[in-house]
Amino acid sequence: MKERDACILAIKEGSSPCTDASPHLAPFCEILETILRKGIKQPVLGFKRRDYWHWLEQLPQQDTCSGVTPLSIMVEKASSCEKVLTAQGRGRYFLRLALNQKLLATAIQQLARNPKLLECYDPLVSVLGNEDFMEPFLSLMLVVSEMNFSLDLQNSSFLDESWLLPVCMTYETVPCRELGMVLRYLDGRIFVIEVLPESQAEVDEVVLAGDVIDEISGFSLRNARNGQAGTVLQKLKGKPLSFRMIRWKWHDGGMYKPLLPYLNVLREKVPSFQLQQEHRHKEEKEERCLQGGRLLYNLRYLGQANVGKYGGKEVLDEGIPKVLEQHLCPQEVLFDVKETEVFIQEKTSSKVLFQYPYPEISCVGRRLDSNHLFAFCVAVSPGTPEHSTFDCLVFESNSENECEEIIKRIGLKRSYPAVTENEIKTKTSYDGKAHMQNSKDTRIYSDTYR
Repeated sequence: MKERDACILAIKEGSSPCTDASPHLAPFCEILETILRKGIKQPVLGFKRRDYWHWLEQLPQQDTCSGVTPLSIMVEKASSCEKVLTAQGRGRYFLRLALNQKLLATAIQQLARNPKLLECYDPLVSVLGNEDFMEPFLSLMLVVSEMNFSLDLQNSSFLDESWLLPVCMTYETVPCRELGMVLRYLDGRIFVIEVLPESQAEVDEVVLAGDVIDEISGFSLRNARNGQAGTVLQKLKGKPLSFRMIRWKWHDGGMYKPLLPYLNVLREKVPSFQLQQEHRHKEEKEERCLQGGRLLYNLRYLGQANVGKYGGKEVLDEGIPKVLEQHLCPQEVLFDVKETEVFIQEKTSSKVLFQYPYPEISCVGRRLDSNHLFAFCVAVSPGTPEHSTFDCLVFESNSENECEEIIKRIGLKRSYPAVTENEIKTKTSYDGKAHMQNSKDTRIYSDTYR
C-alpha cells in the first residue's frame, strides 16, 4: 500500500525518536489496524463481533524453554490497562506498546505461525492468512521494529474512540484545603467546568475549564463514578497531589476533536459553561491594548439574537441564553467605550463590526450564572418606530471585574443605571455560587493545611 509505505518513510525520516506529536503516527497506526482487521471471519447468529485483539490476546503465554515471554507481558499489560475498556482500545494499546519495545514484527510473526489463529482469517482477502501478502508486510514490520518510538503509554484514555490522542499535562500541587476546581461527571469522564477565582488551581496556572482529569496521583479516573475524585482525594489527604490532565486544546491550538460530543452535552447541561482559552492572570495582563492613545478591551463576540419588541433589562435573561444556544465560534474583537458611542472592531483586521451611539442602546447587563458574559440591546428599525424590535449582542470578557467595569461605563453614558448581576434574575435561580454546589458538581478538597 502506497499510503502505508509513505507513512513509514515519513516517520523514518522525521525526528528520532517518533513521539505522539508526529503527524504521521496516527495515519500509520490506522493503516496497520486496517491490515490486521482485513479478512477477519465474523461469527454468524449475532454473536459478539471479533477484532484483532481477540487473536492477539491468545498469543502463547509461555515459552517452553524460557518461561514468560516479552509478548506475553505486553498482552498482560494491555489486558489489565484501566484506561481502555473495549477490544479496540486494548488492541491499540498493545500496538503502541509493541512499537515502543520494538516487538511489532515479533508479534506479527507469532500470529503467522499459529495455525489456530490463522483459521480465523479468510486466506483470499486477508494479509495475515495469505503467504503472498504476508511476506512483504512482515518485511516492512521488521523495518518498523528497527525504528525508535517514544510513545506516552499513559495517554490511553481515548484509544477506545480514536487513534488521535490528546495533549496531556501533569499538574502537581501542595496539600491545601480547597484547590478550586469545579467538576462535572459525564460518561465516565471528569471535566473541569470552572477554575475558581483566587484559588490554588488558578494561582498554579495549569488547569483550564474544559480539561479532563485522567489520573490523581496514579489512580486512573477513566470510567469514573460520581464522587470518585473526592474518594481518591480523601485517601490522599495531607499528601502532595499529582493530576494527570487531558487538555481540551490540541497541538494546533484548536479543540481536540474527540472531546466535541462531550463538550456539546456539557453546554446543554451547564448553560454557563465556557471553554477557558487562557489562564485568568495571563488574560488580565493582556486584557487591554493601546490604539490611538486609547485603552481598548480585548473581548470575544459570541453573537446576537432578536428578542422582540421590548428592550428593557429583563430581556437580557432571555437574550443571553438564546445567543449561547447558537454555539457560534467566538470572534476576537476590540471593544471601545467612547464618549458618544460603543465602537467594536475585529481584532485581527481592524474591520469595524458595530458602531452604536448610546441613545440606540436600550439596556446593558449580565446574568448571575455568567460572570464573564455581558450583553446590551439595540433597536432595529425596519422603517417605522412602531415596527422596531431589539437585538441582544453578547460578549465574553476576561474577568468578572472587567465585565462589571464595561457595564458601569456604558451605563454612565446613558440616563439609565447599569444593570449589575444583583438586578437580573436567572431562570435557574442561581445566587452566584449555587451552581458550584449542584449534586453533580464537586469542588476538590485535599487537606486542612493553609
